[in-house]
Amino acid sequence: MNVLSLFDGMSCGQIALNNLGFNIENYFASEIKKHAIQCTLDNFPNTKQIGDVTKVKGSNLPKIDLLIGGSPCQDFSRANSVRDGLKGMKSMLFYEYIRLLEETKPTYYLLENVIMDDLGYNTITDLLGTEPVRLCGSRVSGALRDRLFWTNIGPEYRDLFGNRKSAIPQPKDQKIYLNDVLEYGYSDKKKHTCLNTSCGRDANQRYMLHRYATTGMTTIIYTDETMDETKGVRYCTQTELERLHNIPEGYTRNLNKAQAGNLIGDGWTVGIVEHIFSFLNGFEKTNVGGQKNNYGQTCSPLNRSTSPACC
Repeated sequence: MNVLSLFDGMSCGQIALNNLGFNIENYFASEIKKHAIQCTLDNFPNTKQIGDVTKVKGSNLPKIDLLIGGSPCQDFSRANSVRDGLKGMKSMLFYEYIRLLEETKPTYYLLENVIMDDLGYNTITDLLGTEPVRLCGSRVSGALRDRLFWTNIGPEYRDLFGNRKSAIPQPKDQKIYLNDVLEYGYSDKKKHTCLNTSCGRDANQRYMLHRYATTGMTTIIYTDETMDETKGVRYCTQTELERLHNIPEGYTRNLNKAQAGNLIGDGWTVGIVEHIFSFLNGFEKTNVGGQKNNYGQTCSPLNRSTSPACC
């Protein structure tokens, strides 16, 4: 399988494909963040890093079997007070995905983005020729991450007007809760909320408690099981951040916590894309039961109820 991953980040798509045992001949990653590239190469040294998406040309690549990517979402995000959508400087990079989809003509494609307004939703849907499936990471992890996935992978159906709609089913609820992935401490929430690019930045307790009480945009961990804030609170550790989105423990080992939080906050819930990729057909697998990976763990596909720290 030849894979082209645009806006690759820390290569969550490659983790998912690896977990499922797909035989990847070439994995081309378009990424410009230095610590993202470093993290990927630390774990998948055979990754072919090809740089800035605007400079990638389909004619320079072999036949692409799978095109994946999550184009920048900042101009769609509800956390952003100014939402310019596809006209925004970052989110307009979506059109580079469309360009390379046309240039490479892959067998399968997958595009991920945040929940957005009707204009952005309809524009992307029209250009890709399919309505997305909406999947939330909370079904396979201890964190909320509600996302849209436009893809031609898996089952589909047509509405009365002949429009294609993705019919990928919801993954089985693994019933993993925030407290299940904590190294120590206690949470009053079932799931971690709003794990964004700033989630790796530690702060003083007054600030954390203020954000928790007034914005709902942060999650704190209590030191004491009585959840008495006077006895201490904290944000998640780096290991916990990895666990929260099915990133293998130690995957971000060569990054500091702020760098790791930035990548994990910008990345995918691995279990969700693994669920989507489980519907891929026609590709060789090297070890369907879970293959040994470069971060030293053996992961079993879609089996996180007994070992959420692994995948």
